[in-house]
Amino acid sequence: MLISDSIPLLWLCYVALSLVVLLTGYLAIRWLPRLPKFAITGVVAGLVWVPAGFTLTRLEGQDTYEGLAPAVVVSSVAFLQHDGEAMQGAMTLLLLGAGIGAALGVMLWAALRRRADDDNDDAGERGEPVRAAQDRREPSIR
Repeated sequence: MLISDSIPLLWLCYVALSLVVLLTGYLAIRWLPRLPKFAITGVVAGLVWVPAGFTLTRLEGQDTYEGLAPAVVVSSVAFLQHDGEAMQGAMTLLLLGAGIGAALGVMLWAALRRRADDDNDDAGERGEPVRAAQDRREPSIR
């Protein structure tokens, strides 16, 4: 059950909060053109959503606990604990996630641009005036 097990509930809360962060960050940089906006949002999504494995030693006994956590959290804890090995693995995953996120953002931009160009091509074939995505008609009072 979701409520009785704390790990799935923790991941669910993390995903919900990360979506809020991505949405507000995307809206905060809405003044940028689409390409940098999608690339920056993709980098942040890659940094936030990449999981990394971790190992903790328990205080009592010699047992260890292994699990998955966001790479940002793993690298932060590794930095605070001066654990270079865990830091290296988490930072590698963070860089990989940032690169994949940026690539997906650029691919999304290219797909949306291609779709807008196809719409303009279709409008030109039907005899309708072709309008660029940035053309706007300002309201006027007569």
